[in-house]
Amino acid sequence: MTTSAPPAARTARPGARDVLAAVLDPGSFRSWDAPVDLSGADPAYRRRLLDAEARCGADESILTGAGTVAGRRVAVAVSEFAFLAGSVGSAAAARLVNAVRRATAERLPLLVAPASGGTRMQEGTAAFLAMVPVTAAVADHRAAGLPFLVHLRHPTTGGVLASWASLGHVTTAEPGALVGFLGPRVQEALSGAALPAQVQTAENLLRHGLVDAVVPLHRLRSVAGRALAVLGDPPAPVPPRVPGPAVEPDPAAAPDPWRVVQRSREPGRPGLREVLAAADDVLPLRGTGQGESGGALLLALVRLRGTSCVLVGQDRYAQAHGTALGPAGLRTARRGMRLAEELGLPLVTVVDTPGAELSAAAEEQGLAGEIARCLADLVRLRTRTVSVLLGAGAGGGALALLPADRVLAASHSWLAPLPPEGASAVVHRDTAHAPELARSQGIDASALRRAGFVDVLVPEPRDAAEDPEGFVQRLCDALGAELAAGRGQRHPTPRRLGRHGTTPPDLEEIPWRTT
Repeated sequence: MTTSAPPAARTARPGARDVLAAVLDPGSFRSWDAPVDLSGADPAYRRRLLDAEARCGADESILTGAGTVAGRRVAVAVSEFAFLAGSVGSAAAARLVNAVRRATAERLPLLVAPASGGTRMQEGTAAFLAMVPVTAAVADHRAAGLPFLVHLRHPTTGGVLASWASLGHVTTAEPGALVGFLGPRVQEALSGAALPAQVQTAENLLRHGLVDAVVPLHRLRSVAGRALAVLGDPPAPVPPRVPGPAVEPDPAAAPDPWRVVQRSREPGRPGLREVLAAADDVLPLRGTGQGESGGALLLALVRLRGTSCVLVGQDRYAQAHGTALGPAGLRTARRGMRLAEELGLPLVTVVDTPGAELSAAAEEQGLAGEIARCLADLVRLRTRTVSVLLGAGAGGGALALLPADRVLAASHSWLAPLPPEGASAVVHRDTAHAPELARSQGIDASALRRAGFVDVLVPEPRDAAEDPEGFVQRLCDALGAELAAGRGQRHPTPRRLGRHGTTPPDLEEIPWRTT
C-alpha cells in the first residue's frame, strides 16, 4: 500500500528561481555562489551532476545570495528540487554553510526555503555528516540574535528536515507540502507499513504546533516582510506623552474586591484577542515547535505602538469554551521566552486565567513542573519584560507569567492562589464565604498596587465589558509607553516582584493579517 500524494505533488513544482522571484523585490537578488568544482568526483557521479545541471539550469541543489524583501536586505538559501531531488551533498552543504556564515558576519536575517529528499545517497556518510556544520552555522546565526525564517516546500524530508529546516524562529509551509522525517516510500520500505495519508502534510503539522502558518508562495513576500519588520525594524519615534485619566485612584473609591472578581468574569469583557486586534501588526506563532499546541495560550510577534515585542498570553475565549491552560500551553509560553531572549526583543506576558487545567492528563504531563520552569525561565530573562494582569489571575497558571520588570493591571483584575470559592472551601469548607475571602486576602488590583506588586493601574471608569474599545485603547497606550520606556534594556539579574517579592474577534481573523 502506498500513501496518496499531497495536493502540492500534483501541480508543477516551483523551482529555486521561481521562489526567489516570488519572495524578493524585483531585481534585488545577488548570488553568493561560486562554481562547483567537480574535478575530484567519480566519473559516473560527475556525469549525473552535469546531466542534472543541464536539465534544470542550476549547478547544485542549493542557491544562495542576498536580496531585499520590502526594501529590507536579507540573505537567502533556496533548494532546487529538480537537481537530484534537492538532495544535499558535500558541495551543497559547503555552499549553505558559507552563506549562513556570511549572513552572520553581515548581520543579515536569513530566509531559507528547502525542498529536498534529504541527504544525497550517492555520497553516503560524507554527505550525512555535512549536516553537522550546517546546523552549527545556523545555531551561531541564531546566537548572534539574527532572525532565521524557514519556509518548508514540497517535499522536505530526511536530513534536511532533521537539521537546518527545523531551526526557524518562524516556520511557514507550502499548502499541501509533504514534510516528514522519512518520505512515504522509504518509510514503507523500512517499516513495512505506510503512514496515514495526511500525517506528513503541512496542515497536520500546523495543527500539532510544528509550523506556525501555511502560506502559499504568492503570499510569502508579504508574510516574510512583516516578520522581518517586527523582528528587525527599529522602534518608531516615541510620541509625546498626553496626560490621560488618573491611574492612582483614591483608595476609598477602590471597587469592592468581590465585585472586581465578578466583573472579571463578565462574558463581554475584552481579552487578549481584542488586544491583539488593536496592535499595529500581529504574526501569531503556533505551539511549542515540538509537536504540541496549547490552545489556551497565544504566542505572537507583535508590533504595538511602534515597538516590536514577543507576546505570550492566556486566551480567555479559549478557556471559556473548554480549552484549559495545560502543560502544552506553558511550554508554548517558554518558547516565547526563548525567542525574546535570542532575538533581543522585549517580552509581554498577559495573565487572564480562571486557573490551570485540573485533570489526570495535566498531572501526568507535568503541569506543576512546567509552572516552575516558566517561572525559572522568566525571572532569568535578560531582555525587558512587561506583565499585564488583564482579568482573572487564579493559581499557579497565573503566577507562571507574572514576574516582570513592570506589572500593569486593569482596575477590575485580581490575583490569588485560588479563586475565592476555592479559598472559601479550604478555610470554611463551603463556598459561601467567597466574598469575605476576596476582601480579606488583598487580591484585587488596587490592593496589589498598594502592596507594591503592581506598578501601573489601567483605569476602568466604566467596566471594560461596557466600554471594550476604550479600555483596550487605554491598555495598549499604557503598554506601548512601558515598551518605549524600556527600549534597549537588558537585565543580568532576576526580576523582583513588588516590594515583598524577590527573584472577541474570531482568532482566525487575527493571524498573519495585513495592516
